[in-house]
Amino acid sequence: MAHISFLDETCRDGQQSLWGMRMQAGQAYPVLPTIDQTGYSTISLAGSSLFEVLTRHCHEDPWAGFDLMMSQIKHTPVRGGIRSNGSVTFGFTPQVLMDLWMERLCVHGVRSWWIYDVLFNVDKMARLAKLSKKYDCKVAATMLFTLSPVHDDAFWADKADKLSALPDVDSLLLYDTGGVLDRDRIKTLIPAIKAKARGKPIELHSNNMLGQSAKAYCDAVEFGVTVLHTAARSMANGPSIPSIDIMIKNMEALGHTHDIDTSKLQEVSDHFRKVAKAAGYLHDQSYEYDVTSLTSQIPGGMMGTLRNQLAQQNMLDQLPVVLEEVGAVRRELGYPGMATPFAQLIGTLAALNIVTGKRYGAIPDEVIQYAAGYYGEPPAPIDPNVMDRIASAPRAKEIFDNPPPEPTLADLKRQHGTDDEDELILRALVPASDIARMRKSGPPAKDFPMLSSPELAQVEKLMRVATAPVVRLKTEALDLTLRN
Repeated sequence: MAHISFLDETCRDGQQSLWGMRMQAGQAYPVLPTIDQTGYSTISLAGSSLFEVLTRHCHEDPWAGFDLMMSQIKHTPVRGGIRSNGSVTFGFTPQVLMDLWMERLCVHGVRSWWIYDVLFNVDKMARLAKLSKKYDCKVAATMLFTLSPVHDDAFWADKADKLSALPDVDSLLLYDTGGVLDRDRIKTLIPAIKAKARGKPIELHSNNMLGQSAKAYCDAVEFGVTVLHTAARSMANGPSIPSIDIMIKNMEALGHTHDIDTSKLQEVSDHFRKVAKAAGYLHDQSYEYDVTSLTSQIPGGMMGTLRNQLAQQNMLDQLPVVLEEVGAVRRELGYPGMATPFAQLIGTLAALNIVTGKRYGAIPDEVIQYAAGYYGEPPAPIDPNVMDRIASAPRAKEIFDNPPPEPTLADLKRQHGTDDEDELILRALVPASDIARMRKSGPPAKDFPMLSSPELAQVEKLMRVATAPVVRLKTEALDLTLRN
């Protein structure tokens, strides 16, 4: 039997998958001390896209909000996430800005990192891992799992060997965005990775897209995984990850030990359920097994994007066709892993192929950059016919002839007009108009109004359907006038 550590993803992947990354500091602030005292090995909390969404859509200062949340966490190391060559954008972020993003989050308190690169540019991952050690951080080198003919055990063993050999890597993280891992795959995959891990712990993160990730966790522990990523029950499952509640029950039933104080779990789950209901966000999700997901392997967050793209064209009924096209595009582009940025690029390209009625008639710049090799080497060669179509796109020559620039930090400070490095990161990644709106909203709140009543439910429904310029709702307990 093994001792299993648990990493909490409630406030990072849980809210990213269910709330679209719109968790504000005050929505978590009151319950963070409880999470901190629960016995997790690490609390995952920060990512560049989360900062962008907070600034652009929630009009909240992400640095101030992060500091507010960090003030509530006294004992447990906090983890940040970073892609080796991109922050916010699906394209490229200059190397100096990637380094600065990591350094500034470390200054604000991060002491653990998961570092990933879908195409495994190990040199870039190694540079960031080494940088984090200036702040005594732990580093999980991440392998974003996917199913394809080229992603066999030998492929993953080779990546595990290269990553575990890095002196600044402390653990290997197997990250299954599509939730496609099952026992048949696990029973050879995990031993192959473990054999090349050099004794470093193996973590598992599996989004429960097919409803089988809790079972996958149980099987993975049997074969050598010792760190599991979970979320509070109300923030778990569906496109999120398994709940801490069920995994504690499962681990105990299988004879494994852990450090979790289970008396803390209900309070956290109840808190986020109340916030979700008040804010109109998802909670307490579950997905049924859908075998078509094995072909597209679309991550949870991308499914909503595809639906929105098709709805805007009045073509939502074409979603099954688009998902089939996703599988075809992925195969033709050499089976890149279905995680940021490639899940978004492939999904968008597949939608364009269907909406325009012409395959590869409209090709985003990022797809051309991928074909040019700027992201790294694809797992398999790009289909020659598709490569010809990409190379003949109107923007192809310009992009092929102009690799992404690599300015210095001094260049960026001059360009964006600031020496404040926290502010520089925001200005480099988010439009100035969004930052200006965010500044007007004031400091982040420490709480969130848990408003819920039958009357407010009626108001919410009325606001969705009312088209008249003035609507009045009057009951014994409420007199409300809405003006459009």
